[in-house]
Amino acid sequence: MPKHAPALLCAIAASALVLSACSGSSSPAGDASKGEELKGLSGQIGSKDFAEQYILAHLTTKLLNAHGATLEANTKLVGSANVRQALENKQFVGYWEYTGTSWITYNKQTQPLKDAKEQLDAVKTADAAKGIEWVAPAPFNNTYTFAIRSEKAKELGVTKMSQIAALPADQKTFCIESEFSTRDDGWPGVSSTYGFGAGKDDVKLLDTGVIYTATKDGKDCNFGEVFATDGRIASLGLTVLEDDKKFFPIYQGGFTLQAQVLKDHPKIAEVLSPMAGKLTTEEMQKLNSKVDVDGDEPDKVAEDWLTEQGLI
Repeated sequence: MPKHAPALLCAIAASALVLSACSGSSSPAGDASKGEELKGLSGQIGSKDFAEQYILAHLTTKLLNAHGATLEANTKLVGSANVRQALENKQFVGYWEYTGTSWITYNKQTQPLKDAKEQLDAVKTADAAKGIEWVAPAPFNNTYTFAIRSEKAKELGVTKMSQIAALPADQKTFCIESEFSTRDDGWPGVSSTYGFGAGKDDVKLLDTGVIYTATKDGKDCNFGEVFATDGRIASLGLTVLEDDKKFFPIYQGGFTLQAQVLKDHPKIAEVLSPMAGKLTTEEMQKLNSKVDVDGDEPDKVAEDWLTEQGLI
């Protein structure tokens, strides 16, 4: 929810971070090795800077290492653009991306496709021309959405985003991320599509994690920009509003990697696919909750889940 952030690229900083900062705990050469079909595959698996991405990076690193690779998880970069740049510069072997982000942000398409398969196929084609392949698409859709504390939703009688426009002006308050505030698939588009009519002072720019607690608290805003797979939605008693005009694109997750790496190690897709198939929106909410709500380390969450699923 996507965390899908198009900051201006900063290649020098990204390069320095990639070379120097790794999370370290997804160690090479998995102890519970399943085989050696990926022997010779080395480097770093990247991530964006939020819990879901940390978990996905560790899941991928551990699983590939269990099949002979010697990879490390790097979870230190900030901003989607820097992570994508690291992949394009061949500093990352790969990382998990979202179809809507690639389509709109990296491929500069203004009209998302409403069908998940059509969107995935279109993104695959567009990125392939840039030497980037998509493998092991997962069922989960980490799209943007707006949430409100459940008691306030009942008080205002809102269940859909189209109902916000008719609310009194003092009730149309929003908490959003700074990057969301400028994205084509973010605030400018959604506020126009739904006619929110919120004034500048009614929109607070907050960090991702703070938005959830601020929405629950209700002092800074009634409506918070959240991600569909976030485990804090249920734990904080928030109600997600229906995107009844279907503004937000599909943000299906998939592993993106250098085309040459896939050519050299074609078994990557075969190894990752069984894991990816289990990662539904509901399953990602549970995994994310373990980190964001329970305070568990992403590395341990990944290890435990892969073991429970019999994948390592």
